[in-house]
Amino acid sequence: MNYIEALQKRRSIYALGNHPVISDEQLEKMITTVIEATPSAYNSQSQRVVLLLGKKHQELWDLVLEALKKIVPEKQVAKTTAKIQSFAAGYGTMLFFDEQKITQGLMNQFPLYKDNFAVWYQQHGGMLQENLWVALATEGYGASLQHYNELIEAQVKTAFQLPETWKLLAQMPFGNILAKAEIKEKQPISDRFLIRK
Repeated sequence: MNYIEALQKRRSIYALGNHPVISDEQLEKMITTVIEATPSAYNSQSQRVVLLLGKKHQELWDLVLEALKKIVPEKQVAKTTAKIQSFAAGYGTMLFFDEQKITQGLMNQFPLYKDNFAVWYQQHGGMLQENLWVALATEGYGASLQHYNELIEAQVKTAFQLPETWKLLAQMPFGNILAKAEIKEKQPISDRFLIRK
């Protein structure tokens, strides 16, 4: 599979199963390889990934659901529960963080670019999330990208014994694909891509 085909294979998949597509050892190797291959501004390497499998994967989505039930209107609880259970039904979840100690250190070291570093660590995080999403897709896993950050960050750090200086950026539940993604309408490419000579 070439790079363009790999990009096209990546979709938001919500119908997930909990059967492994590759071994956990292969999964770990894939993740570490992608982390090391993903660039970062000033070679900061501030991104962090936590892989949750088995009971830890389930525990995460229990935390999310518990947090959501405190703020979701009563009439939407059933729909919300079904959505979160679809993520919990997967094989695992990757949590994405930025080590703010590194990012803040660069802001202090290079004050002229302080505002840029606040953007760059998010861009680095986005690149890593996309790269791992594509890598999962090439192996046959379905995944989606979720953002329950503010609701669960404190509980996640406590539950999984993570440093206080790690800022939660996203959650990526994944698993074997039970149903394909819906076809989405695309904007005209002429609105999105220009050439000037």
